[in-house]
Amino acid sequence: MFYALYEDGGKFHAGRVMSEADTSMQVELDSGKRVKVKSSAVMLRFDKPAPAELLAQAQALATTIELDLAWEFAPEGEFSFADLARDYFSAKAGPDQQAATLLRLFDAPHYFRRLGKGNFKKAPEDIVKAALLGIERKRQQALQIEEWATELAAGQCPAPVREQLYRILFKPDKNGPEYKAVVEAAKRSQRAPLELLKGAGAINSPYQFHWKRFLFETFPQGTGFPALTAPPVKDELPLAAVRAFSIDDSQTTEIDDALSVQGLGTGTVVFGIHIAAPALAFAPDSPIDKLARDRLSTVYMPGWKITMLPDSVVQTYTLTEGRDCPAVSLYVTLDEATLEVRASETKVERVPIVANLRHDQLDSVITEASLTGQAPADYAHAPELAFAFRLAQALKGRREVVRGKPENFNRPDYNFKLERAPGQQGEPDGSESVVISTRQRGAPLDLIVAEAMILANSTWGGWIAECGVPGIYRSQASMMPGVKVKMGTRPAPHAGMGVAQYTWATSPLRRYVDLVNQWQILACVRHGRTAALAAPFKPKDAGLFSIISGFDAAYAAYNDFQNAIERWWTLRWLEQNQVAELEASVMKDGLVRADTLPLVFRVGGTESLPRGARVRARVAGVDLLTLELHATLLARLDEAAPVPDAAGAEESDDDDGSAATGGLKLAIGDDDLSPADAPAEAAPEAAP
Repeated sequence: MFYALYEDGGKFHAGRVMSEADTSMQVELDSGKRVKVKSSAVMLRFDKPAPAELLAQAQALATTIELDLAWEFAPEGEFSFADLARDYFSAKAGPDQQAATLLRLFDAPHYFRRLGKGNFKKAPEDIVKAALLGIERKRQQALQIEEWATELAAGQCPAPVREQLYRILFKPDKNGPEYKAVVEAAKRSQRAPLELLKGAGAINSPYQFHWKRFLFETFPQGTGFPALTAPPVKDELPLAAVRAFSIDDSQTTEIDDALSVQGLGTGTVVFGIHIAAPALAFAPDSPIDKLARDRLSTVYMPGWKITMLPDSVVQTYTLTEGRDCPAVSLYVTLDEATLEVRASETKVERVPIVANLRHDQLDSVITEASLTGQAPADYAHAPELAFAFRLAQALKGRREVVRGKPENFNRPDYNFKLERAPGQQGEPDGSESVVISTRQRGAPLDLIVAEAMILANSTWGGWIAECGVPGIYRSQASMMPGVKVKMGTRPAPHAGMGVAQYTWATSPLRRYVDLVNQWQILACVRHGRTAALAAPFKPKDAGLFSIISGFDAAYAAYNDFQNAIERWWTLRWLEQNQVAELEASVMKDGLVRADTLPLVFRVGGTESLPRGARVRARVAGVDLLTLELHATLLARLDEAAPVPDAAGAEESDDDDGSAATGGLKLAIGDDDLSPADAPAEAAPEAAP
């Protein structure tokens, strides 16, 4: 009777040989299982000790073999493990010593290369040294991970982990020691990574956490601009015989659009829509274009914005009052009585801008009553504004006929104003006091601008298509729930807006697609029906599809951040004003919408209430890091019967991860720690 030691799948087994053929043998293991083993896999034949005893002795003895010494003893050429055992131990090395040598060599590929059938060859000296350095680095890294994990679990954040905070949470390198330390510490402490890091002091300011995260994900190279000089418009442009005025918020510096009205009282009125024309000054692939294409849009947030273009460039082309500004103008000729469109014409010209009106200063003055003659109109451009408002109402009514239902502006717009300490400048840091005010959507000045922009965008969209020039369009097949607005290069109806086609071309200083469409419009102005040959972007141009794809992704990210940071300031407002209760309307699935704040949150106990039911909720807590509002149900306001005691109601989870209801999505999650009603676009999209 004899035994065999064999290798199978990188592991060694030993058993009693039951039978043997030319190329294989039948081996019985200690478990009683019999296996067929190829002769080439058999490393050692022996008659004693027993298989289990041999493996135990060999494994213990293998740990005593010094690899450096074994490497020195090994010959330069190919050798067997048994030969090296006899050189290392003695000429009479027994089965246990031979097996120990085999195990040790097999587990040290950085010293010895496997050649098969128990044969090896020692690695060159430089390879061994490099491998040993790598092993030592891994050992040191393991020690470092252990040290950091211990500190994190104890509530202290090592500086290297703090520096990698956003990468660890949102774009982790899972082989990085900082990431591994967080995962290990989270396992030990049985805490979520975000909670762990917060408890360790890695996050000092919830506001800075959201802001720096956004910059990390979206502007990894920073938000600064290289030094660039805005090129002047070289075209000799005629001076328009109009007196144009813009309508914007006081904080607006990128004034893209202005309006003019000519011919009042004559029966025929020419309504002018004038758009800033940066596309006249620089072309695609120019340095400024590359900047704009990299950002794709201005990012808005309370108290700050990240512009698409440098301020020096914006100020060169913005429609500032007191200047004759290069512009692309759409002139729409209308019957003054019926407001029917008789003709439209597009011109490239210099437009005198006589006023930059600010609606936040004028909303209380320029009212529907003053615009319709029911109250005095003691302000500049009163006749022009009155006509523009009458036209806006007519245009809106015509669109609503196409839509099949009126546009609903029941919910107000919310304005955020940050009150800063004296001398505080630059981007907000979260310490500011916030004032939230409301402004009814569809206010007269809003309506004037929105309808004018829709008129321009829909008219230009149809005109460039007639000229055979592609553009970037927005379309919506229907207003059925779930039917989203899409962007494409061909005109198609926009059901939500009630127009036959719709482009974005009225904000070229703020949105890149508008700038692209302006280049296409300019080609049509200059070349008419042959513009397709001269336009920067040709039909089926792959560049347009690339722009659409990039813009969609960037615009969604910017909007998500704007929604999230506005939610942060809303929750901060609750804290600053010590709000204990909120009245709200039920939406669905336990979500409610606050009556007087831009806030959707979860309230336990409202899941079975009908949509629209009004409730009062108790504010149980605010988490500015996860953007969660915890609330309990106090009462249903539109029923006499009280609800059960709120003390027994569940607090809000807000675990859907959306910016609207709170929740924070992390790239590091359970897998790393476990061992085991879309509204249709309406007029406001025309005037960002």
